[in-house]
Amino acid sequence: MMWAVVAAIGVVAFFLGYAYAKRAVENRLKKAKEDYESIIENAKKEAQSVKAKMIEEARIEIHRMKEEAESERRRREEELKSYEERLLKREEIIARREETIDKKEEMVEELKKKLEEKEKELQEKESKINEELTRIAGMSEEEAREVLLKNAEDKYRHDLAMLYKNIKDEIEDKAEEEAKRIMAIAIQRYAAEYVGEVTITTVALPSDDMKGRIIGREGRNIRAFEKLTGVDLIIDDTPEVVVISSFNPLRREIARLTLERLVADGRIHPARIEEMYEKAKKEIEKVIKDAGQDAAFRAGVMGLHPEIIKLLGKLRFRTSYGQNVLEHSIEVAHLAGMMAAELGLNVDRAKRGGLLHDIGKAVDHEVEGSHTIIGGELARRYGEKEDIINIIMSHHGEVEPTTPEAVLVAAADALSAARPGSRRETLENYIRRLMKLEEIATGFKNVEKAYAIQAGREIRVIVQPDKIDDAEADLLAYEIAKKIEEELEYPGVLKVVVIRERRSVAYAK
Repeated sequence: MMWAVVAAIGVVAFFLGYAYAKRAVENRLKKAKEDYESIIENAKKEAQSVKAKMIEEARIEIHRMKEEAESERRRREEELKSYEERLLKREEIIARREETIDKKEEMVEELKKKLEEKEKELQEKESKINEELTRIAGMSEEEAREVLLKNAEDKYRHDLAMLYKNIKDEIEDKAEEEAKRIMAIAIQRYAAEYVGEVTITTVALPSDDMKGRIIGREGRNIRAFEKLTGVDLIIDDTPEVVVISSFNPLRREIARLTLERLVADGRIHPARIEEMYEKAKKEIEKVIKDAGQDAAFRAGVMGLHPEIIKLLGKLRFRTSYGQNVLEHSIEVAHLAGMMAAELGLNVDRAKRGGLLHDIGKAVDHEVEGSHTIIGGELARRYGEKEDIINIIMSHHGEVEPTTPEAVLVAAADALSAARPGSRRETLENYIRRLMKLEEIATGFKNVEKAYAIQAGREIRVIVQPDKIDDAEADLLAYEIAKKIEEELEYPGVLKVVVIRERRSVAYAK
């Protein structure tokens, strides 16, 4: 009986354990299923997120690629447009030249036809008159011919002179227009910078104590320095600065290098000054050579004699009315070359002559004579051709030009010198010119005030509006400009502006 109870209990326990295990397994299966569904759901969400992110990145990349493609397309379109514009401009220039040539050819052909017709007509009349004179007067053929030619010459001289005058005037007008166009193109294509040359150079000192050492005992150092360098050394109350004054830029530059080296070295006495001066001279000689080579390279002129290279370098330290002569020579070379290219002339000859046209200024203080003659002799001495020598000697009209390039160099020299800002004048002359401008303008009737502006390159004239109308204002501007041309010398072009203004004011209360 006891075993039966135990067995029953064991069976009950087995089934209870089985039910518990089954429920535990079911719970695990349920939990696993829920975890599986959660993982699947999370995976789907993550996949959707990754997909959306990839789609967005793809959209951004596509947008970027579109922008780059559009930018590249625009750039290519702009390049193509710029190229087309240059082609169109070139075609216009060629078309204008062709039109000018065609017109000249037409004029020549027309003139030939007219001359042929006149000659034919004269021959017919000559034949008839010759026969008539021979028949009537019993003249020989040679005598009749002389009479006929004299009559024809007297009759048609005026007609031929008028025809020649008309053709000459037309060609001169076109030539002047073409010359202005070529000069305008050359000026626009070449834009040079200008640096105003001064007559003083400042040298910084580490301290004011150095001034006493520069002066030396009883002024022996400063006297030795000024005697050796040929400059004036100005030592005043300006802190830590001394001033080197000289109208010769080359001397001023050598003196500057000498003084800077003396200050850096600290040992200042006459023997040391002379030593530093010799070193500075050698360094400046190298600077001169480098400047000459650089100028020839910038102007595109090759094969110059080494001595001419040195003379060119010296022009870096020469000025003409404040304009640096070397920069001026380079500019003349470029302008002459551009104009020669426009006219189909020898560009290399124009550039070479333009670069060397002021070479005489490198030595004109040491040799007697004008810089054109000196420059021509120097060029001949160092193997330059006769056409280049003529360009140098003729650019101021002292010698007749023998080539078209010589005329172009003279024109380029005038253009470079007259460019606004290229040359300067003394303060006294400048102020006198401004006052004279205003005096000329105010001397006209019905002018209230006149103001010279733009550094004397423009004058504005204010007139009385109730005593002068617009037409009279235009006439007044012309008359003032003509009087300025007659009475005043000035660089470049001067603009006259007449202002006629009337204001009516009322107050509402």
